[in-house]
Amino acid sequence: MKLCIPLIGLALLMATACKQPPGEDLSDQWKNEIARAEADFARMALKEGIEPAFLAFAAEEAVLMRNNEVVRGREEIRQWFAERPSDPSRIRLDWKPDFVEVSASGDLGYTYGSYTLTITDSTGTAQTQTGIFHTVWKRQPDGAWRFVWD
Repeated sequence: MKLCIPLIGLALLMATACKQPPGEDLSDQWKNEIARAEADFARMALKEGIEPAFLAFAAEEAVLMRNNEVVRGREEIRQWFAERPSDPSRIRLDWKPDFVEVSASGDLGYTYGSYTLTITDSTGTAQTQTGIFHTVWKRQPDGAWRFVWD
């Protein structure tokens, strides 16, 4: 029985060591980090093009859902973009999150909001589509946020 008491004490110490200190809520900080990652992602898409931005912000295990097609992993995403036109002078994708949430552990988060996709054809005629996006973000081992679902 004497051995059980130290073990119980050790178990309680370990359980409380994993919790955030009382009053320390980092969720706002994490939400801001995700919002910054989303803004950097969108800015890069406008400046350098959609393909480089998606490849730069995709986690290795990222998944895209496009027209009921699932594209799995950064290499498949690269191949998917290679098969489609992505000229930044003709295709413009702009978005901004309306909502950001993060898990209590600070390792997963998600955003959603509105996007505008404008495609200009060879005659100079622009067609615009609007919609809603949803992105799931995962903190990487280096602390950076990368998307795992878009």
